[in-house]
Amino acid sequence: MPHRAHLFSLRVGHALRESFSREPYSARRLWKDVMAGITVGIIAIPLAMALAIASGVAPQYGLYTAIIAGFLIPLTGGSRFSISGPTAAFVVILFPIAHKYGLGGLLVASLMAGGILISIAVLRFGRLIEYIPESVTLGFTAGIAIVIATLQIKDILGLSLAEVPEHYVEKVWQLVQSAPAVHWPSVVVAVATFGVMVLWPRLKTPVPAHLPALLMGTVIALAMVSSDPDWAVDTIGSRFSYLLPDGTSGQGIPPVLPAFEWPWNQPGPGGAPIEWSWQMIRDLLPAAFAIAMLGAIESLLCAVVLDGMTGTRHSANSELLGQGIGNVVTPFFGGITATAAIARSAANYKAGAQSPISGMIHAFVVLLGLVVLADLLSYLPMPAMAALLVMVAWNMSEAPKAKHLLKTAPHSDVWVFLTCCSLTVLFDMVIAITVGIVMAALLFMREIAEMTKVSDITDNRRMVPEPLAEGWRVFKISGPLFFAAADRIFGELATLCDHKQGIVLYLDGVPILDAGGLSALNKLISKCEKTNTRIYLADLQFQPLKTLARAGVRPIENVSALFPSLKDALDNVPRPPA
Repeated sequence: MPHRAHLFSLRVGHALRESFSREPYSARRLWKDVMAGITVGIIAIPLAMALAIASGVAPQYGLYTAIIAGFLIPLTGGSRFSISGPTAAFVVILFPIAHKYGLGGLLVASLMAGGILISIAVLRFGRLIEYIPESVTLGFTAGIAIVIATLQIKDILGLSLAEVPEHYVEKVWQLVQSAPAVHWPSVVVAVATFGVMVLWPRLKTPVPAHLPALLMGTVIALAMVSSDPDWAVDTIGSRFSYLLPDGTSGQGIPPVLPAFEWPWNQPGPGGAPIEWSWQMIRDLLPAAFAIAMLGAIESLLCAVVLDGMTGTRHSANSELLGQGIGNVVTPFFGGITATAAIARSAANYKAGAQSPISGMIHAFVVLLGLVVLADLLSYLPMPAMAALLVMVAWNMSEAPKAKHLLKTAPHSDVWVFLTCCSLTVLFDMVIAITVGIVMAALLFMREIAEMTKVSDITDNRRMVPEPLAEGWRVFKISGPLFFAAADRIFGELATLCDHKQGIVLYLDGVPILDAGGLSALNKLISKCEKTNTRIYLADLQFQPLKTLARAGVRPIENVSALFPSLKDALDNVPRPPA
C-alpha cells in the first residue's frame, strides 16, 4: 500500500534525500534553513545545559549532545524537520544511571541504546508506534513531567541536600523535611524567571520566552549578590568546574570543542573509569533498553506531529536508524542520550526550515555558543534553570490533552492513563509503559469480546423466509470469534441447542476465527455429535474459512456441514409437515 510505505522504508539519510529530490535546493531554501537553524540553535543552548544538569551531569555534556547528535541525526534520519538533542523525557531514566554509575556508565548505556535503536530500525519495527495507545503516551509523559518538576524544587528553594534519595516518595519527604532551610533569594530568582516565561508569549514576539526569562533571572541574581554577598545564588559557574587535559581548570563550562574519548574511560561513580564486568553489563542493559524504547517513541511521536503540521511523510525506520547512529557516535564525544524534541522541532518548522540542513546548522550554532559564550553562560543561576525545566515539564505533560482525555474518554482509557502516570512517578517508565500497554490491550480485548453476540433469527421472516421443522433453530453470530469471546458464545450455543434436532449458524458477521475460537467450535461440534444434533455452518467469511481449512476441519456425515450461503443451508433443513 503506497500510503503506508513510509512505515516500512529504510535508508540512511532518507529525509535529506527526499528534501533534495522533491524540488531543487536553491539559494532561497538554503537561506531559510540557515535562519531556522540559527533560531533553534539559540533556543537549544540553555535547554541543552538545563537538561544535562537535570540528568545528573555537567551542562557541557548537554551541549556536546546537541552538537554531535544534533548534526548526525538530521544527516542520517528520516524526519525532515526534527531537531534532536537532550530532552526532558529522558531525565527520569538518565538521572538514576548517572547517580549510580557516573558519566561513564551513562555514556555506555546511551551507546548500547543506540545499538538497540539500529536493530529496531533494521528489523523494521518502526510501524509498531501505531500500536501504542494515546492513553499510555499521555500517562507516562505526565508522570515524567511530575518527576522532573519535583526534581527542580531543590534548586528553586535553594536547598542544600547532601544526597538525593532514589525513590520518588523519599525525595518528596526529604524536600518537606528540608523546607525550613529555604533560601529566599533563590526563590525570588526562580519566581521572576517563571513569571517572565508565562507572561512573555502575550507580547507575541518571535523571541522565545525562555531567553528573556533567563536574562531576567541572571540580572536579578547579579543585582542581589552585589547588594549583599549573603544573597548570592548558586550559578552554573559556582556549581560546576572542569579540568582540561593540559591541566587548565576553571568554573562553569569549558570553552573547548568536544573531543573523542572512549565512553568507558569517562569518570564513573567515584570519579575513576568504570570497571567492566558481566554484572555491569547486566545492570546497564535494562536501562539501555528503556532509553531505546523511550527514544523510539519520542522521536516517532515528534515525526508524526511534524507530519501533521507540514503535510509531509517521515520514514519511521529511517528515523530510528538515524537516532541509533546519533546515539552510537555521540557518547564517544561526551554526549548523553539524544532524541527528537517536539518543541524545538516545531520551532524549527515555524522558523521556515526547508530540509534537515536546518538541523545541522542548529548544531553549528550550539558549537559556536559553546566556544564563544562559555564564560557568560557560567553566570546563569541554577534557580532560573530550574524554573525553565518546570516550564519544560509543564509543556511536555500536554495537560490540555490529558484533561480532555479524563473528561471525554471511556473509563478504560482513563484507568490506563492514571495507571501509567502513577507507575511512572512511583516506580519507573519501563514498568509504566509495559503495564499500560498490557492493560490497554486486555481492556480492549474485553470490549471487543463483549461486542460478539449470538441471536436467534429462526422467526425472522426476512432472513428465514419459511418455517423450519420442529427442533431446528437458526442462530446469527456477529463479531470476532477469538479466544476472549469464543468460549462464551459457543458455551451459550451449547445450552441453546440442548434437545434440538439441529442448528444453523449464520456466520457472515464473523470476520475472525482464531485458535481459541476453533477449539470452542470443535467442542460444540463434538457435543452435537454426542447428542445427535446436526450443526450447519453457513456463509463463512474468508479468514474463518481459511482457518477451518488449515486445521483440517471437514464435514461429518449426519453431524456437521458447511454451506456457502444461508439460503443453501436452509434448503437442506427439514420443513414442517404440511
